[in-house]
Amino acid sequence: MPVLVFIDQSEGQVKKASLEALTYGAKLAEQLGTHAEGVLLGKVTEDPSLLGKYGVKKIHHVDHDELTHLDSQVYTKVIAEVATSMGAKLIIFSNNADGKTIAPRLSVKLKAALVTGAIALPETGDGFMVRKNVFSGKAFANISLKTDIKIIALNPNAYKIVSGEGTAEVVSFAAQIESPKVKVTQTDKITGSVPLSEAERVVSAGRGLKGPENWGMIEELAEELNAALACSRPVADTNWRPHHEHVGQTGLAIAPNLYIAIGISGAIQHLAGVNRSKVIVVINKDAEAPFFKAADYGIVGDAFEIVPKLTAAIKNKKANG
Repeated sequence: MPVLVFIDQSEGQVKKASLEALTYGAKLAEQLGTHAEGVLLGKVTEDPSLLGKYGVKKIHHVDHDELTHLDSQVYTKVIAEVATSMGAKLIIFSNNADGKTIAPRLSVKLKAALVTGAIALPETGDGFMVRKNVFSGKAFANISLKTDIKIIALNPNAYKIVSGEGTAEVVSFAAQIESPKVKVTQTDKITGSVPLSEAERVVSAGRGLKGPENWGMIEELAEELNAALACSRPVADTNWRPHHEHVGQTGLAIAPNLYIAIGISGAIQHLAGVNRSKVIVVINKDAEAPFFKAADYGIVGDAFEIVPKLTAAIKNKKANG
């Protein structure tokens, strides 16, 4: 049976996290001696067949006006219908906001075992074992899935995107679409060049900035790095920055290639949301700040002196190649 991958999109653009899930699903299918297929809901701006370069052989496209905005109940029913029709026994999601909303519902509907936050391909030699982070990233757990149908939600940035050549067959799937119980009448788009959940580089700051009026230098550094902006919980709670920028255990969990923490002490709750970052750089004038223990690189000093110099150095490097 083929592996089915949910392809998440926003405003017609397939999300980076879904490209990771497609690569992961295709590799897992190869490991199991089968192939991967995708399920795509709603309209997209590019030809879905091009997703074949990430290893999937077929795309089940369900295009309907009621799928413009994500409704977890409607999406769950449609994905379940596609999975049942093709006899899928293994379904892959990204463990992003949409995946976290749909995968648990689908698990209940299909009576499937679910592992969220997977970080590697399963061990399938003897059983079916999936690895994930536990205890705020301080340990790993290997979860054995024994149900007939299995669902894996892959952590964003946990698996490298691999693209090649080839296209996928695209088939229109005529699903039974129910009208959502809640209608979306207006959407307000969050401004910003790089979505935080998709960002490969993130610049974050905390109460060490002393006030919202000082965020200009953080924004300038982020712009030079083409990075997303983030903040600690106290900053969001005091409305210095919008809550969608809050990262940590009670905010958004991220795993960028580079995370720069400026003026953040590094409480365990904050670390829990960022400790999967590939490289962590900490800038803090307190040499005893807990964050330094988790940092790959640390700078002890005043952020108001260091950040402008760092930004200037990056600008100079870019200007001179």
